[in-house]
Amino acid sequence: MSKWIRKGDKVVVIAGNDKGKTGEVISRNEDRIIVQGVNIRKKHAKRRQKAPGAEILEMEMPFHVSNVALCSEDGKPVKPKVRLSKNGDKELFYLEGDKEVALRQVRKHS
Repeated sequence: MSKWIRKGDKVVVIAGNDKGKTGEVISRNEDRIIVQGVNIRKKHAKRRQKAPGAEILEMEMPFHVSNVALCSEDGKPVKPKVRLSKNGDKELFYLEGDKEVALRQVRKHS
């Protein structure tokens, strides 16, 4: 399931300290992702010549992609499936009851 997650997707955390939080994927580097507002840590920045004093910055840290799942609009985790659309492109969708809800187009690899 994690191979479908990419930058800009809305995800929900399914394991760890931030379980249940939702956010948008800011970046992905192989199997590590950064999600907006999730896994926030404090970083102590040293005083530099131009800056007047030292700072404590709060920033999102990366974590493993297996700890998140794609989610629906209401924040519940979904299991994405792939199908061919009418024009021949691959499309990512999930089932909500009897309805099929389209998430986005799958990027073509050439």
